[in-house]
Amino acid sequence: MVVENSILILSGTLGAVLAFVLSNKLNQGPVRASAMLSLVVAGFFYLFPKLLSPHLTQNIPLLFFGGTFIGMASSKIVSSYRFIGITGMVFSLFFLYASSYFEGYGGALGTAGCISFLVTFAVHKITRKRKIAYAKVYLRRYTPINYRKK
Repeated sequence: MVVENSILILSGTLGAVLAFVLSNKLNQGPVRASAMLSLVVAGFFYLFPKLLSPHLTQNIPLLFFGGTFIGMASSKIVSSYRFIGITGMVFSLFFLYASSYFEGYGGALGTAGCISFLVTFAVHKITRKRKIAYAKVYLRRYTPINYRKK
């Protein structure tokens, strides 16, 4: 079980990092990067369903696809592969241990990816050596004009 969970965590992390590279470094765009990678992984496990255990065959494509949602982040916001990889790991752990709470709700992968990204992003911003006062300037820079206070 530990080996299977490690493989699942690795697949979510790889999905995030590969989608980020394909989207930002190879200029494919976030949707195309996620779709191409997910199609390859899902197609592989569709063609070879007995290659791994049924648990892995069923869950690797799910975690990889969810990881690609994290890889859709813009390089203007995040430029570190390490951050994307850590976020992919957080997503995988979150999905493995909390997915039962999302049963029956649509968009569980996207929601788990968003929560994982926001948690990792907040921890990263809080633990930086800069003062918290800079967060107001940062939020102001990335907030749409319609929502800014005048």
